[in-house]
Amino acid sequence: MNAEDPRRDAPPDLEKARAEAADLRREILRHAHLYYVEDRPEISDDAYDALFRRLQELERLRPELLTPDSPTQRVGGEPQERFETVPHTAPMLSLDSTQEPDEVRRFDDRIRKALGEEPPTYILEPKLDGASIELVYEAGVLVRAVTRGNGREGEDVTGNVRTIPTVPLRLRTEERPAPPFAAFRGEVMMYLSDFEAFNARLVETGQEPYASPRNSAAGSLRQLDSHITASRKLDVLVYDILALDGDGFATDTQGVEAMRQWGFRLPDRLAMATTVDEILAYHESFQADRDELDYEIDGVVIKLDDLGARAGMGMTSHHPRWALAYKFEPRKEITRIEKIAVSVGRTGVLTPVALLRPVVVGGVTISRASLHNREELRRKDIREGDTVRIQRAGDVIPQVVEVVHHDAKREPPFEMPSECPTCHTPVVEDGPRTVCPNRFGCPAQLKGRIVHFGAREALDIEGLGEETANLLVDRGLVHELADLFDLRPEQLMELEGFAEKSATNLVDAIAARKQPELRRFLFALGVPEVGTTVARDLATYFGNLEAIRSADAAALEMVSGIGPKMSDAITAFFADARNTAAIDAVLARGVEPRETEPVSEPQAPADAGAAVFTGTIPIPRSQAEEIWRSVGGRVVGAVSKKTNFVVAGENAGSKLEKAEKLGVTVLSFEEFARKVEALGGTVPSGTEDE
Repeated sequence: MNAEDPRRDAPPDLEKARAEAADLRREILRHAHLYYVEDRPEISDDAYDALFRRLQELERLRPELLTPDSPTQRVGGEPQERFETVPHTAPMLSLDSTQEPDEVRRFDDRIRKALGEEPPTYILEPKLDGASIELVYEAGVLVRAVTRGNGREGEDVTGNVRTIPTVPLRLRTEERPAPPFAAFRGEVMMYLSDFEAFNARLVETGQEPYASPRNSAAGSLRQLDSHITASRKLDVLVYDILALDGDGFATDTQGVEAMRQWGFRLPDRLAMATTVDEILAYHESFQADRDELDYEIDGVVIKLDDLGARAGMGMTSHHPRWALAYKFEPRKEITRIEKIAVSVGRTGVLTPVALLRPVVVGGVTISRASLHNREELRRKDIREGDTVRIQRAGDVIPQVVEVVHHDAKREPPFEMPSECPTCHTPVVEDGPRTVCPNRFGCPAQLKGRIVHFGAREALDIEGLGEETANLLVDRGLVHELADLFDLRPEQLMELEGFAEKSATNLVDAIAARKQPELRRFLFALGVPEVGTTVARDLATYFGNLEAIRSADAAALEMVSGIGPKMSDAITAFFADARNTAAIDAVLARGVEPRETEPVSEPQAPADAGAAVFTGTIPIPRSQAEEIWRSVGGRVVGAVSKKTNFVVAGENAGSKLEKAEKLGVTVLSFEEFARKVEALGGTVPSGTEDE
């Protein structure tokens, strides 16, 4: 029957269509289970697609045949505005945990005392490091999926979980009937190989990568648009029955077998143990293989197999008494570089980025680290596949310190691309940096400028984050910053993740920033060398935007803290016709930076001057800076010969070293407080730092 045949859209006989649709659903679900869960497909992708398309056609012609568990319904329709919070069927408690073998022995002793003469049997499983989920089935059909939340209630993410191929929309009943009601606990996972490829794509498109597979899985679960969740490779491994109506089980082992028969994918390498030595051996075997696994685990779980005995032991308010997580020692700061990608920042600088096998350093999971520039890359001779030592500079910024091991046959040295990976413009070299010169035509740079424009320190536009910036540019809605002020809710509603309310909120948030403070607007423009402090000083000194735009180098250098290098960069920015046109376009949209009364450089008291703050001090650094300004002082970001003093707290770094080298006065926080008091100000005591 060809596409022009008028009979094409004629509804088929209902009963024949019903029977065919039921057969198709069974076949599609069976083949999906074979492919996704058992990894043994029986038919080709093309044959599977043909079955799927035929079912779609029947449901289109006979909408009354559409059922919630149909394979065609894995991806829903319109994005949600928010997730509803719902209670769990049973508490999803955390587990008591330890890293000590002696604690495992004490756990075994407690179990044996509770059981009396009956020796315990344990079921062992890997402790998966993903996002916990509750799956609820009624009459064998998936009706609800809920995040763990606080353990008592979580967010209803049913629409997103339905998109994950390993989650049965209807329980299989070939080997065991489906119960009237059942709730299962599982873990949403993103495999390391998929995570690395996913993060590489994010970096190459100018987006911020996820910190870990667990964060990626959790973030994917909470997408308001299920189509985004469906585009990400997720898996669900089920390991516990939370609630069950109908025939129960005597042991966890029986429940595990039932879950397998119902069509769930289970964790690998489940095992049984009757002694502590067997438990320790199981833990050791996983720890030995940990770096070779394609998924993240942080230990193993020991659970009493006898469900009746479990009920007798009960639980605390935090964890069951019959289970224990035997965790691995935290990974050291040694990991592997899986890939070197290149990101393009808002200023056009191409930065090589090491995408790492996730590793915990100081309690933070690190999955990427900047390699800075091509010269740094060559100096350290870092290549893909190398095992490297990672540190967090100042306990904040991840750094690749050195290569500690590499295979005899290494990958070739990484070469920076000859063209921008985003806009394909030939790059230029600027000292050690590689730069895309296509400032006004490079999508990655525009995305970065949009994020910077809406940042908290700039115009503080809620909702204008990285993901939104990517959508706005990729869909052609924003070609320059001025276009942000032309956006309409109906345009945004066509984007993933936006509904009417969220679209209206973003448009309103942008419109509400049409009269920003001058200092914020200056910072938002991304003028080279102009951070928040310099923007404040420029706004205070000149009073209005036009005065700053027209100021020459000599006038700019009248502002404390601005030297020849900074003034040259600022004047060059405002002299560029393309920058001028971009600023004028924003102003033409009705944006009016609020003027301030221009003042000359404040006449500070004799003992005041330019201060630099570094290290951890007892109060937030921003508060200390405001206190110094309140008594006539100035705050600068870098140490130079013009700096009057440096306030150094604990863990002060390079700024302290430079101050000592230049002979600049260094004050403790207590000495700084006395200096402020001598000038008539006050410094509160405190313990917090930014």
